Amino acid sequence: MDDQLIIAVSREFASGGREIAHMLSERFAINYYDRNLLDEIAAETLGDIERLRQFDEVPKRSFLSRTVRGLSSSPEEHVANIQFEYLQKKAEAGESFVIVGRCADDVLSDYSCLIKLFILADEESKIQRVMESRKISEEEAKNVINRHDKRRRAYHNYYCCNQWGDARGYDITINTSRLGIEKTADLLENYIRQRIET
Repeated sequence: MDDQLIIAVSREFASGGREIAHMLSERFAINYYDRNLLDEIAAETLGDIERLRQFDEVPKRSFLSRTVRGLSSSPEEHVANIQFEYLQKKAEAGESFVIVGRCADDVLSDYSCLIKLFILADEESKIQRVMESRKISEEEAKNVINRHDKRRRAYHNYYCCNQWGDARGYDITINTSRLGIEKTADLLENYIRQRIET
């Protein structure tokens, strides 16, 4: 593998994917991008960060937008494409980083240094995490999880060739309910180090 390392982390809501991505960025001493990607884009382009955040990882609402001669009126699609181009620019520059979501598993698929992970968890443990973090009921937690995952699936499947969560589209698909967050991160770190050495 090249000196460059890009780790794309896709995740189910409340699976611990974001925490694992953060751990991996620290362990490999590389940049971490998630929602903060829009902050960088806004700083460079003097864009309205609050407006950009409204459409971050939001699927296109086709009934509210039109496409004429390849140009879309969809703000969701516009924000997605800005992020995709920005990620490609970073990859082309040789930067190593961890990226959470943003269809990076597909957008950066031409890079041999890309490692694609999908993090999931048992429904019960996800519900428990959401109940504790948000101080809400079990039913409310289920609704939050379903809403977020439905949106992520629609967003990913609109822009990408591979289906969200389909193991064939990733290098590793792993359930954090088996080992816990820390040990799952350990396992993934070991896998990535072995990939780097080949």
